[in-house]
Amino acid sequence: MAARRGSLPLVAVLLALLCRAEAAVRELQVGYYAETCPEAEGIVREVVARARAREARSVASVMRLQFHDCFVNGCDGSVLMDATPTMLGEKDALSNINSLRSFEVVDEIKEALEERCPGVVSCADIVVMAARDAVVLTGGPNWEVRLGREDSLTASQEDSDSIMPSPRANASALIRLFAGLNLSVTDLVALSGSHSIGEARCFSIVFRLYNQSGSGRPDPNMDSAYRRALDALCPRGGDEEVTGGMDATPRVFDNRYFKDLVALRGFLNSDQTLFSDNARTRRVVKRFSKDQDAFFRAFVEGMIKMGELQNPRKGEIRRNCRVANGSPSPATPKEVAAYRVMDF
Repeated sequence: MAARRGSLPLVAVLLALLCRAEAAVRELQVGYYAETCPEAEGIVREVVARARAREARSVASVMRLQFHDCFVNGCDGSVLMDATPTMLGEKDALSNINSLRSFEVVDEIKEALEERCPGVVSCADIVVMAARDAVVLTGGPNWEVRLGREDSLTASQEDSDSIMPSPRANASALIRLFAGLNLSVTDLVALSGSHSIGEARCFSIVFRLYNQSGSGRPDPNMDSAYRRALDALCPRGGDEEVTGGMDATPRVFDNRYFKDLVALRGFLNSDQTLFSDNARTRRVVKRFSKDQDAFFRAFVEGMIKMGELQNPRKGEIRRNCRVANGSPSPATPKEVAAYRVMDF
């Protein structure tokens, strides 16, 4: 059947839509702010360094934001957005609530950048720069970050819940998740090495200590002395908000994390499973446990690849990382306290 005069063939329409979608994906580049905000990267690192001086744990929390942002619809700063009456934010997703932290560090960076270069540097780029700086400031590798992302106009708790893995995830599930994002098994293991710094809550491991896989017993893939130490840290029925280091050197970015996995001293189930439950990931864990330089190279490659994940929808440069431009500013802690006092 001949096409009607003036109409486009279906293939042409699809190609036009595809080109439009591809055009929405921004081309990232090193030195993106060289002319518009030349001090941007220096400002980010300075603020992250101050945050680390106040609280050593904060840099690991800042680095973690890149993972939880980029995995959900690309690196678009959506994880930073506060919930509104019409939008459930990603901060309240199952893997994030009472877990993700140090949002105030991003706020501090954004405030400094807005003072120097208003309306120029995206919150999404701040997350990527700050994650790199968290690694460098704790002794890990340095690399050049590609920048130029836009901030999303909205966030999705539903998407975060459907994508982000739980601490109970096993190696096979993690491999599938990363493969769906075009990240390899080596990327998975290397990026899991981000747990070289930071702490996690007892909430995330009590099942390993007392009821692994519903057995009523501890995880058999756990060194007995390490299990006793975790029993003392996280007793049955104890405070599940207590935290412990995710490896033996939680303030230093190194390959001790992998050495601990080989010794069956992984804190999270999703970490230990990389050595104990899958031959493909086990080979990489063993290699990184013996060769820190190999780990550093693979980690940098993985962070760059993860940073390339983008949201194709049109975005903006948010003035406040917590809300879209034109939206009411979120209430400050003082305002929230005042509202509570007035709530008779």
